[in-house]
Amino acid sequence: MAWDEWEQLKADAQARRQGGETHMRLNQLAPDSGGGGGSTRGDLTVHQKDLVAIGSAAHELFNDFSHYSDGARLSSMKAAGGLKSQGFAIGAALDHVAEHWVDQVQTLLDACAHISNHLRYTKNQHAADESYIAGTLSSISQLDHGFDERKGS
Repeated sequence: MAWDEWEQLKADAQARRQGGETHMRLNQLAPDSGGGGGSTRGDLTVHQKDLVAIGSAAHELFNDFSHYSDGARLSSMKAAGGLKSQGFAIGAALDHVAEHWVDQVQTLLDACAHISNHLRYTKNQHAADESYIAGTLSSISQLDHGFDERKGS
């Protein structure tokens, strides 16, 4: 940025300020409308037992579906082979369905794994956020205490 450009920007800002233009305004919520003002409405709450229950259900579905879906696929392929060997056209269609079943099973298993991984990430992230917030608030209270000491309070 050239010096002339900087001077022009400063002059424009001064003119806007003298003209009464406001470009930034800080607002605050009424104490009863949430956002930490004593109301629980709108606050994010995560309970560990809820996360554990969801994670357990996803893990159980992953294990059970992995086991039982393969049996269904093998039975379908065996039936398809038998029907095709006897000249039934539906045998080829059943074989086609059994082949695509593998893709659908993998999609569901991937979703279960994604849920489990996301819950693990969420748990760790909340713990890290909690630690960061506690550290920040602690340092703010120490800073406030230092100001109080300087004022003689």
